[in-house]
Amino acid sequence: MGTSTTISIFDTTLRDGTQGEGISLTAEDKVKIALKLDALGVHYIEGGNPGSNSKDVEFFKRIRDMKLNAKLTAFGSTRRKNSVCEQDVNLRHLIESGAQAATLVGKTWDFHVHTALQTTLEENLAMIYESLAYVRNTGMEVLFDAEHFFDGFKANPEYALATLAKAKEAGVSWIVLCDTNGGTLPTEIHEIVSRVVKEIDAPIGIHTHNDCELAVANSLAAVAAGARQVQGTINGYGERCGNANLCSVLPNLQLKMGYKVVSDEQIRMLTSVARYVSEIANVHLPVNQPYVGNAAFAHKGGIHVSAILKDSKTYEHIQPELVGNKQRVLVSELAGQSNILSKAQEMGLDINAEQFKSRELIERIKELEHQGYQFEGADASLELLLRDAYGNAKEIFTVESFKIQVEKTSASMVSEAIVKLRVGDQQVYTVADGNGPVNALDNALRKALIQFYPDIRDIHLTDYKVRVLDEKDATAAKVRVLMESTDFNNTWSTVGVSSNVIEASWEALVDSIRYALLDKVQDGTPIENAQQAYGLVNH
Repeated sequence: MGTSTTISIFDTTLRDGTQGEGISLTAEDKVKIALKLDALGVHYIEGGNPGSNSKDVEFFKRIRDMKLNAKLTAFGSTRRKNSVCEQDVNLRHLIESGAQAATLVGKTWDFHVHTALQTTLEENLAMIYESLAYVRNTGMEVLFDAEHFFDGFKANPEYALATLAKAKEAGVSWIVLCDTNGGTLPTEIHEIVSRVVKEIDAPIGIHTHNDCELAVANSLAAVAAGARQVQGTINGYGERCGNANLCSVLPNLQLKMGYKVVSDEQIRMLTSVARYVSEIANVHLPVNQPYVGNAAFAHKGGIHVSAILKDSKTYEHIQPELVGNKQRVLVSELAGQSNILSKAQEMGLDINAEQFKSRELIERIKELEHQGYQFEGADASLELLLRDAYGNAKEIFTVESFKIQVEKTSASMVSEAIVKLRVGDQQVYTVADGNGPVNALDNALRKALIQFYPDIRDIHLTDYKVRVLDEKDATAAKVRVLMESTDFNNTWSTVGVSSNVIEASWEALVDSIRYALLDKVQDGTPIENAQQAYGLVNH
């Protein structure tokens, strides 16, 4: 255990993470994510390569004047072969970026030196030393990314170690061993890092890729062998199969291995940061992602739920609140009474005098799931169902009717929705266009409610799935719609089922808005509560 040892976290989401397929961040996106990473407490934020594209140039220009606690780091490579550092354009961009630190990548595998660089082993050593020393002499902190180090070490250990010795001679702050192809096993990582730590008297870091699903395990093995910096990305984004996932590395180091990484308050931000970055990157966060996923602490089996009601340690390896997540009990046709009781207690419902309702509710849920509903994937719809059953439902708004008109012209398809609803004793009638009928309904519903609940503008739809339940019925088949929504602080899912996809979507949409507004309505009429909540009347 390393209770007094600090592990440095080097985040490369904004550089290596953006090399993942389907990920593209604007300069504004990168600034937003950088501020979140800084609040999380990472020690280095690698912003990109300031000499490679205008987007990174703009990012460094915008971020340099912001007071970050983390060290802003720029990425580049050693000078070109048979040249001098003073004439290297990329090194000049690196130095002029305004970053406090620079990461330079260099070759450590003799195969790459001969094949990729097409130069001599001696020239590569000169490229490493001269480039690192040149940037360091400008006053920047310098880190050396030893590219393909583990493959290089296995092929020619003497030369691989010689490249590290040159980096140390140049005065770098960190020598980072890179498993660039992601093909090394944890036992190999531990053995090789142990030898490097013995032979190279310099701070050692680890940078792993996930091609064998071992990036996190390899990072932890390196730390156990003496590495004191871990490089990775939020949610494991990165080229090919991704990088080491810091959302798993960080809590494993701090909560499992006892190292000091960030403060307790900062690690409680982990789930919200993971979901925020997922949202900005427009990449769906896997529900089963360890620590931060929506299902990371979800329980479905009745025996499991019965046990966690007695003590959550029976089926949870940590308290989910430590990383900002929460325990969830799933209810489905497999659920027992324990699941219902747990969910009801979680919501603060009085179930002692009404336990018979739990049995009735289980039968009701089984019937609904037989019809096609799926509550284990729609926690918000389930909570609304429970509140209705236990008489704890709050009347937020009542839908009286809606109408949709779709018009196809030669130029476009136009959808218009008309929604009539009641908030308290006030009737609201709105019309809105949209990109398709569901979007039009969403816009009309929000337009009707925003005057009473301004926070509704912060709610965003993050996922929308339609599944055909009875394929044999073709276009008349019943469908299930699952919607996932977020307000950046919380994420919730709702479900709707119908033989009409519009009706199923509307049902899931209304549930989503109702759930989002639960905390906005207390006792009293919806109108009074809305006015008081948003200061629309004098107290």
